[in-house]
Amino acid sequence: MALISKKLERFMKDKFLFCGNNIILQDGNLPEEKTLKRCFDLNVASDWFNDEEYDFSAVELEKNCPTPAGCEEIPLRQYFWDAKNEPFSVKKAARAKGLLNFRRDNRYCSFCGGALKDDECFVAKVCVQCGRQYFPQIEPAVIILVKKDDKILLAKHKNRATNFYTCIAGFVEIGETIEQTVAREVKEETSLNVKNIRYVASQAWPYPDQLMLAFTCEWESGEIKIQEDELTDANWFSLQDLPPTPPEGSVAYNLIHSIF
Repeated sequence: MALISKKLERFMKDKFLFCGNNIILQDGNLPEEKTLKRCFDLNVASDWFNDEEYDFSAVELEKNCPTPAGCEEIPLRQYFWDAKNEPFSVKKAARAKGLLNFRRDNRYCSFCGGALKDDECFVAKVCVQCGRQYFPQIEPAVIILVKKDDKILLAKHKNRATNFYTCIAGFVEIGETIEQTVAREVKEETSLNVKNIRYVASQAWPYPDQLMLAFTCEWESGEIKIQEDELTDANWFSLQDLPPTPPEGSVAYNLIHSIF
């Protein structure tokens, strides 16, 4: 499947319009074709492509571009969390934003410095000088719900602009198995040892290119001692007396509230 980037000769069935990490909606739905055309008329689109396989068009607006008339701009996370949005639509939104991020961040060949252009056969970029191909990269990350008797471990993260308590999470490092990542992240951030690690589910998370892998596990030993450069607090909570947690639709919410 090739990506059409130089000119949108026609729009696909679904039309995604983004500005940074926000998605732009029109009357609560994806924007109409005339709204996207207006963005091109005003020359405020920084990048765009058609995904013929998934039947959608994706457009990125220039940074700090005003929201188009008659539209609203909401965080993409909120679109993911909105229960009325079908899973396939959420998947396409994550794919659209992820590929726009890939195109933004991959413009020159890291081997020879040549310019990259769209590959004619694959979802990829190819160097015009040396022919090297660059495919979208996914960064796997784990999110973990630790259980101890009838309580669960939740933490407040230092570098997040929310008041939520949520699950321990972190990126997979080179050379690790996923299970080793789970044990390491819990140990690093809370000093706890865990056992009975079980995979639960996954969620695409294009911030900019993560795949969140959700796990549950059981406390084995240790007392909570937080990693202060990562967390401000961590504690055991009863399911009947939870602190503020992430909204519905997020993988963290589903883990905490046993939605899976």
